[in-house]
Amino acid sequence: MAGYSLGGRPAIVFRVTDALTTNPPAAAGPTPPAVTAPNSALFTDQYELTMLQASLHSGAAHRRSVFEAFARRLPAGRRYGVVAGTGRLLEALAAFRFDDVQLAFLSDHRIVDDATLAWLAGFRFTGSISGYAEGEAYFPNSPILTVESTFAEACILETLILSILNHDSAIASAASRMTGAAAGRPCIEMGSRRTHEESAVAAARAAIIGGFASTSNLEAGRRYGVPTVGTAAHSFTLLHDSERAAFEAQVAALGRSTSLLVDTYDVEQGVRTAVDVAGPELGAVRLDSGDLVAQARWVRELLDDLGNHLTKIVVTSDLDEFAIGLLASAPVDSYGVGTSLVTGSGAPTAGMVYKLVSRQDDHGTFVSVAKAAKNKASVGGHKRALRRLDEHGRAQAEIVGIGISPGDDGNDRPLTQQFVSDGVVLPGWTGPEAVTRAAERHLRSIAELPGAVRRLQRGEPVIPTEYEEAAS
Repeated sequence: MAGYSLGGRPAIVFRVTDALTTNPPAAAGPTPPAVTAPNSALFTDQYELTMLQASLHSGAAHRRSVFEAFARRLPAGRRYGVVAGTGRLLEALAAFRFDDVQLAFLSDHRIVDDATLAWLAGFRFTGSISGYAEGEAYFPNSPILTVESTFAEACILETLILSILNHDSAIASAASRMTGAAAGRPCIEMGSRRTHEESAVAAARAAIIGGFASTSNLEAGRRYGVPTVGTAAHSFTLLHDSERAAFEAQVAALGRSTSLLVDTYDVEQGVRTAVDVAGPELGAVRLDSGDLVAQARWVRELLDDLGNHLTKIVVTSDLDEFAIGLLASAPVDSYGVGTSLVTGSGAPTAGMVYKLVSRQDDHGTFVSVAKAAKNKASVGGHKRALRRLDEHGRAQAEIVGIGISPGDDGNDRPLTQQFVSDGVVLPGWTGPEAVTRAAERHLRSIAELPGAVRRLQRGEPVIPTEYEEAAS
């Protein structure tokens, strides 16, 4: 079977995971359909419509404004974060419409007045959105997403923006740590049964961006064209009168290259039976319990002794980045990760906030604004960012220009990308294309950071965030 590569990764994924009954990305067959998001207008908090109504009443709703999504800090001990969710956000933005159903709810429950209902009925986002590309590493106070429009248009997008970016970036950040610990061995996303059904699709997408090779989630495969894989559960073995009968049925249906789950009963006997049934063409055995390091070592020896030198070992069982790191010395070929991945591996949210940083005054002049509350202060001003690189292309700092584009010393890489211009989503940032693009961006972004980025020990961000302002 042909290999699949994201961003230059060696196309070995299917050679390792063919044994898990791999389905290739949709790009290898029919083109996946365009992603159609459900109406997202009420994926919001009521206080945003409260502010909308009040600002329409005062006249300030129409002031040109700049909002920014950023994280004041990384989760404790993390050295970097990974941006994900922008493509899903842009897909949802196209469906952010107040149709009859949404307007009737707001009217029946007297959430807003008639004037506000009339404004919402005609709402179409007409502003611009820019920010960090999906897959990009980010740091404290990186201007991850910037929305430029009227106050009214930008205000009501807050919950949609934060709910998507906070979830998907948390998953992608965890995925990146896991793939870093795996050091080139493929990771498989298997967390659908541990989260909400729509969160499962989003998590699978974010995992691919963070470096995972495939997902078990078929809807993610349909929407975003990513590779899907599947093996069998213990119930399949228990269904049959014997482990041998179960293995024979699976091999007969799926071929000798399938993956057989060998720890329903006795692992050694399971391996011997699997080899006896499938022979040297057995694709893989899956281990899902016990001391995985020790078990993988003697299972590898047993497989080799039985002549199955090409049979792979896949491990699952509540893995996280630390468990994957401990398995680095074991003869494991791929990792299946579920619960820890879809819950952010201890950091279920990226902690991003969405703040007004600049707005026009009564004279039409833009002024910087910022929250000054203790421990929640923000930095005002419209921002653009670049990554300062040395002569070897190694990142030294995140440079954020306040009201200006930061100075490029010749080696630096601009980080701010345009996603929406005058209400129009620009091509390349949504659908399956965006996922492939983001996975490639992630590989390049991580590669230019200092080597400490792959350490799992708690530490400070691997590069500092520095500000540049226009000379007064």
